[in-house]
Amino acid sequence: MSKAQRGCIGGLALVCLLAAAFPALAQDAPKAEVYGGYTWYNPGASRPTIGRLQSEAKGFTVQGSYFMSRYIGFTGGGTGTFSGQANVGTLMAGPTIHAPSQTVTPFLEFLVGLHRVVPKGGTANNGAAIAVGGGLDLHLTKSIDLRLIHADYVYAHHNFIDGSSRNWEGARVGGGIVFKFGSFAPPVPPSAACSAQPGDVYAGEPVTVTANASNFPKNRNLTYSWTATGGKTSGNAATTQVDTAGLNPGSYTVTSNVATGKKNETASCSANFTVKPKNPPTISCSANPTTVQPGGSASIMANASSPDGRPVNVTYSASSGNVSGSGATATLNTAGASPGSSVTVTCTATDDRGLSANSTTMVSIANPPPPPPPPPPPPQASKCNEIHFSNMKKPARVDNEAKAILDDCALRLQRDPDAKAVIVGYHDAKEKAGDRLAQERATNTKAYMTQEKGIDPSRIEVRTNTTGSGQKADIYIVPAGATFDEPGTQAFTEKMPAAHTGGAMRRPAPRKPTR
Repeated sequence: MSKAQRGCIGGLALVCLLAAAFPALAQDAPKAEVYGGYTWYNPGASRPTIGRLQSEAKGFTVQGSYFMSRYIGFTGGGTGTFSGQANVGTLMAGPTIHAPSQTVTPFLEFLVGLHRVVPKGGTANNGAAIAVGGGLDLHLTKSIDLRLIHADYVYAHHNFIDGSSRNWEGARVGGGIVFKFGSFAPPVPPSAACSAQPGDVYAGEPVTVTANASNFPKNRNLTYSWTATGGKTSGNAATTQVDTAGLNPGSYTVTSNVATGKKNETASCSANFTVKPKNPPTISCSANPTTVQPGGSASIMANASSPDGRPVNVTYSASSGNVSGSGATATLNTAGASPGSSVTVTCTATDDRGLSANSTTMVSIANPPPPPPPPPPPPQASKCNEIHFSNMKKPARVDNEAKAILDDCALRLQRDPDAKAVIVGYHDAKEKAGDRLAQERATNTKAYMTQEKGIDPSRIEVRTNTTGSGQKADIYIVPAGATFDEPGTQAFTEKMPAAHTGGAMRRPAPRKPTR
């Protein structure tokens, strides 16, 4: 194997090593590119007079490539190398394959074309040539790459008549700048999107999760594997159902891995669902009226609902009495409840999951009303006072001490114009004409009260006592509506005395003598 061949093989090996050292991440691939750079060429041939041709260290390469896809294109161009022994030029074209990645682009090429040799001091000769090689481009910008290495094995055939080698087996190596034009978008990697329905559930309700795969090669059999952070999944189809029985409230994730069984043909996706806490119903209740008479009734109203939107049933109970009804209203019958006590009514709301809540309201049992007060006693006659007659000569005369007492009784009659007075006269058993004397004492007492104190005579009744004894007169005040029923007295027909102060007529005053 010639040095040129070994050099070419070494260059290709370097291309492969560099390509493997960089991750094959897809990026936009150019639709066309132009390369220009330096080229070193070892012809791998000899001439009769000078022997083996030396390497040509002066040279250039210019190529243009057009790509039909991200990976396959067509390259054409020429090279020129120079030395003191011969100048070599090529015009070649052929297919090329490259693999764009995030950082570098390795490529391979197979070229055929013209191989022209111009020996120094000789005649130019054209031959057919084949070049097989490749290289590695380092991405500098979106439009410019640095070609780190470009190495080809070059085989050429010439029909020399001067004894020079007819079959040239050499190698060329170079590097330069690549200008890129246009682009192919990188292939879209396989992907998957997951969705969960419904997204919010209560423990025990199923969740359906679906994985939608895209960008996989056509006619591939897709396999779905499912995992979940909570609950149980089943099957390996594009849809799975998650059993949420026994899960605590919280958020859970279901993940699907989609694969075809071939390398780099996988995708995964996740969807979340939430297990909601089971909230008990809420309820409030009230009574109308809040106070009833013993044995009375009250209406009970309840307002119940479920925060979770579940159906709710309402029931009632009472600490005493009897409550009947269901739903939003009930009736409390307080028969049997003690007066003065309170009845507690409990309203209970229960949903279809067995969760419940209570609320209470109070109904007071009133004490029975007190009995009406007894009617006021009927008015009764009462004794105002009594006066005494101690003058033995004038035993029926009302003296000054008696007048003072009578003034007080008269004042009471003046203050109560509807009241009347009864005067009862007494006599002593030892007194002569006692009945007459008792009448005079009553009559003289009345006379003082009517004539001196201005009491209407019709308001004063006179009577005598038939059972008692004494030298006195009792004065009674009889309110309106009252009856004087003092026992042992009797009325008499009064004869008004000539004067109220004594029992005898007054003598007329003597006339003054005339002059």
